[in-house]
Amino acid sequence: MTSRKILTIIGARPQFIKASAVSAAIAACPQLTEIVVHTGQHFDANMSDVFFPELGMDKPAYHLAIHGCGHGEMTGRMLIDIEKVMLTEKPDAVLVYGDTNSTLAGALAAAKLHIPVAHVEAGLRSFNMVMPEEINRILTDRVAEWLFTPTSAADQHLLREGVAENRIHQVGDVMFDVALRHGARASAQSDQVRKLDPALQSQAYCLITIHRAENTDNPARMGVIVDALAAFAEQTPVIWPLHPRTRAVFAKQGTLEALARSVTLLNPLGYLDMVYLEKQASLIATDSGGVQKEAFFYRVPCVTLRDETEWTELVEGGWNRVAPPTGAATVLAALRASLGTCGDDIMPYGRGDAAERIVQQLVTDLD
Repeated sequence: MTSRKILTIIGARPQFIKASAVSAAIAACPQLTEIVVHTGQHFDANMSDVFFPELGMDKPAYHLAIHGCGHGEMTGRMLIDIEKVMLTEKPDAVLVYGDTNSTLAGALAAAKLHIPVAHVEAGLRSFNMVMPEEINRILTDRVAEWLFTPTSAADQHLLREGVAENRIHQVGDVMFDVALRHGARASAQSDQVRKLDPALQSQAYCLITIHRAENTDNPARMGVIVDALAAFAEQTPVIWPLHPRTRAVFAKQGTLEALARSVTLLNPLGYLDMVYLEKQASLIATDSGGVQKEAFFYRVPCVTLRDETEWTELVEGGWNRVAPPTGAATVLAALRASLGTCGDDIMPYGRGDAAERIVQQLVTDLD
């Protein structure tokens, strides 16, 4: 078999993490070669550049530097530039991850050029069409040739939508691959806790991440989150690495200084530092899909500050609790109820070999 060229489109922190496992599997496969395109959707060095050396990834062949604009402009500019790369590289397949604007732009550009698309983390549904991510994932699934799903629930969503069964491949979750690959490295190499106030180093703490527009763009929801965490922090320390979008919101409101008096605020963290804080936390509160799963991988209870979650198996298994940020008392109660809990002994995300299974399927079908 002649070596087939895979063009990988990534642009955001969760995609770098997922791609690290699959890119390593592609590199070990003589039948495939990979060209990586970084759209620039996450442009902060701690949200982007630091991840490549930490995860053992080569520098992307293309960096499009598209960021800081609205959904329509961002997706449109990505479509234009990604198409140019595809016309130059002439790949045999295009690989996209998750549910960002980079995902949709890569999938649409490929579909219009009749290049088959592989979608990693296909079939997830929140059933909330207000979320840009829900629109992106549904449209990407519609045009993809290979739908690589993490769970049987994702398979069922696609089958109910009329997707042909032969396009669906349940491989497991590549983030589980990464957790197995790099979790021990985080414990050995991160010194993040030692950088904190010494009083925190031996205490139980809650780790929080907030970045989704449904929260950051809604002052009422952000107010609820801040009030609940401030009350929770009176008994349990709260550590909050601030996403650039979230920091900008607080800076615009003039509330950063007041927030810093209640919780420990950090700049965005590299992958290993973030994983170390996750592993050591007593509780994680987040609106990130990836962090929900990382909490489960490291057996830490999680509260999801959204109206719903795609990872319903974690709620059913007792590892995750959904707490919509509509009232501070309700969120505070969820945090307190989750602290110290332990869910069921479940393994919903495969065996840690999702990346190898994805590569093998591509090799088989591109032969």
